[in-house]
Amino acid sequence: MARIFKRHSIHGRLFILFLTSMLTLLILVSVLYYQKTTEIIHSKISDLAVKNISQTVGLFDLMLEGYDSVTKSLNSNYELLRLLQERDKEEDAAISVINERTITNILGAVYYSRDDIIGIHVISNKGKVYNYERRFAGIVDINYSSTDWYKKLVESNGKMQWFGLSEGSLINSFLRQDPVFVFGRQLYDLTNYKPIGVVLIETNPKPILAALSNVTISPNSRVYIVDRENRIIASTEPTVESPEDRKDPPSFAGLPRPKRNDIVVDNQTDQLIVAANAAMAEWTVYSLTPKEDISAELAQTRLYLLFVILAVIIIATFLASLISRNIASPLKLLIREMKQVELGNFRGAVNVNSFEEINSLVSSFNRMVLRMDELIERITLSSISEKNAELQALQSQVNPHFLYNTLDMIYWMLDERENDRLGRVILSLSHMFRYSSDWEEASKTTLGQELDQMRHYMTIIENRLEGRIETEINIDNSWLDAPMPKMTLQPIIENAVKSGLEPLDRLGVLRVYAESDEKAQEFRIVIADNGVGMSEETLETIRKSMYEPVFIKNGVMATTRSAQKSEARTRRGIGLPNVHHRLALMFGDNYGLRIESEQDVGTTVVIVMPMPIPSSSTSQHADSSQH
Repeated sequence: MARIFKRHSIHGRLFILFLTSMLTLLILVSVLYYQKTTEIIHSKISDLAVKNISQTVGLFDLMLEGYDSVTKSLNSNYELLRLLQERDKEEDAAISVINERTITNILGAVYYSRDDIIGIHVISNKGKVYNYERRFAGIVDINYSSTDWYKKLVESNGKMQWFGLSEGSLINSFLRQDPVFVFGRQLYDLTNYKPIGVVLIETNPKPILAALSNVTISPNSRVYIVDRENRIIASTEPTVESPEDRKDPPSFAGLPRPKRNDIVVDNQTDQLIVAANAAMAEWTVYSLTPKEDISAELAQTRLYLLFVILAVIIIATFLASLISRNIASPLKLLIREMKQVELGNFRGAVNVNSFEEINSLVSSFNRMVLRMDELIERITLSSISEKNAELQALQSQVNPHFLYNTLDMIYWMLDERENDRLGRVILSLSHMFRYSSDWEEASKTTLGQELDQMRHYMTIIENRLEGRIETEINIDNSWLDAPMPKMTLQPIIENAVKSGLEPLDRLGVLRVYAESDEKAQEFRIVIADNGVGMSEETLETIRKSMYEPVFIKNGVMATTRSAQKSEARTRRGIGLPNVHHRLALMFGDNYGLRIESEQDVGTTVVIVMPMPIPSSSTSQHADSSQH
């Protein structure tokens, strides 16, 4: 015994130790490799983001310097400044028109010096407006003097004012739907340094947005240009027309701001934040990239690592199994045969050639299985013989009760000399005796034969009761081959007629129909009457009698004494327990009779059997018949 335990211990420990060592080493290497790879990828992404934002900020400074030089060229154009002042004072209309045309030509020359300028607007101190733009030139918002942008230009003291990205023109009301990049400054007389007006320039925003898109490092990256007051000058946020779909911009108050030409990288939150200053306009460019997008770059690495782990696990498991196969194989054969025995197969045997102890164990198991098979076969034969004897005893008590009633009815019909009716009754009775006495096929029959027996019985009953009972049968021909115990319907019909319908002072109706339940795999034959019904106490007594243990006494079915006493008081419960137990013997304990009854309403008895296989029967039974 100690040697068996020791060998079993070695086998288990070898397998577990080998597999655990391999998996531990694999997990350790995989974790270190993944961490190092993650650091490298994050470092490369951060470097890429810093490089992109540095280049973008430099490009912004170049673009803004170009825009600044445009405004300075206008402010340093002596001819333009002179004409603006003279036209404000000129009273001669012809000269005024010439001056205005000259000013427009100067603006046009500046306009065509760059491809990205959309419109140039000059407003003198006297309120005269000069425009040069591609379309709708000269259409100016008359309320421009009350706008914020005009006030900022007037108060700027000649300093460049960057208004940033606008959804439409600030001054031309007909161009409010075209996005523009806006900037301007106050114009001064270079001789006495007095303000003589303001210039507002609107340019195409595509160069600005294209530069911003270069900063993005993932599809969900967002880039913002923010001024000193944390107002958004421009961004890569997509334009959304519906206010409900518009997302709130992030708060820039708590984000780090770089100093001078520094670049700030912050990855402490759920986003990678990179910020740099555009010195020309005192703007800060922010690049916000979700960490989830950065982690997505590691998907291929994780997938590759997963394949490696799975491959190593498979190899390690194979090696562990190979090492322990010599010891485990005999035990596996024995376990497999034990499972077959558990399922009820006692015919197999285990043949192994292994260690002496295992061979001894297998031999003992084979002898035990052989002995168990012999004992089960004996018990099965004994149980079958006992059930056959019990079934024959149950069948034997069905016939006498009906025979006595029929002989009594024949006596009264002979007395009334109703020979024709008597002939039909005697013929039906002959068929019934022939059916009930034929036990060559033991107690098994079909639903079609049972319905034939029921029709013969109802012929006798309807002749005896003279139109007081009406029978309705509605069973599809496809169910007529359903197997069932012999003499199942007749005792139930007899109880329904005797105890339920005969005492009625009105027409009694007996309905017989079938129904199937695919879900529960049940086939039900329902026998319902509109008779006097039963009280709750009587119904409960009959139900209890059906589920009490059955024993055979003097060749007759008997239950407990309490049930026998109840049956002595009412004839209703004689046949029902008999039928229920015969159904249970044939189909199993889940099948039998189910009874429902209500006093003065009627009784319903349901015969529950397993679902049979429907057939296209051409029997003489109709789907629906009425007597």
